[in-house]
Amino acid sequence: SGIGRKIAEAEMDIAKAKSEGYLWGNGTGGTGTEGSSRKKFLAVIGVYTGFGSRLKRNTFRGSWMPRGDALKTLEEKGVVIRFVIGRSPNRGDSLDRNINEENRKTNDFLILESHEEAAEELPKKVKFFFSAAIEAWDAEFYVKIDDNINLDLAGLIEMLNVRRGSHGLYMGCMKSGAVVSEEEQQWYEPEWWKFGDSRTYFRHAAGSLFILSNNLARYININSASLQSYAHDDISVGSWMMG
Repeated sequence: SGIGRKIAEAEMDIAKAKSEGYLWGNGTGGTGTEGSSRKKFLAVIGVYTGFGSRLKRNTFRGSWMPRGDALKTLEEKGVVIRFVIGRSPNRGDSLDRNINEENRKTNDFLILESHEEAAEELPKKVKFFFSAAIEAWDAEFYVKIDDNINLDLAGLIEMLNVRRGSHGLYMGCMKSGAVVSEEEQQWYEPEWWKFGDSRTYFRHAAGSLFILSNNLARYININSASLQSYAHDDISVGSWMMG
């Protein structure tokens, strides 16, 4: 029957999730020799950036974000920091080449090869970030921040250190707010009708900075193809965490 088939499919999905290590009891994620041989980091911090933001990046590198050998030393202590950017809609053009050249000098980018760095694709960027980050580094926590905040790096590390081993941790500045249904207004949500008659968003972490534990980032990676993206990445992540 149709119900029997759906139950069988659900059981297969659960088995796959167990094998790929996203369940609550598995703090490290991954299985077998690969999972045990990779170093466990405290945190991967991804700083969103764009093609026209080189001056902002240089400001960060000269303030809270370590550079060069200091960045490597921080990684050895368990904290990875990378600027996160996709590829140009015109693959291989001067925008891509400039990022490649900058990265050769600084070695501080996480380049999302599958993501197109364009305004209309921005809501999908968060999926690619968490997926790429957890595939590259096995960390306790994954942090997404925008490039318009001055991060208290020492404070963040201290806060995360005391939460090592947390499962199901979704942290940030929690908020809600009105769903904008008028197309000409800022923060327009094309799928506003999905949020009910009250037209208010559910509680979620504001997009400027939010943190996921290992198993939640792994959940996004495993299920990325079926997770719905809304107009804003903080709403998208909030909906996935509810699920």
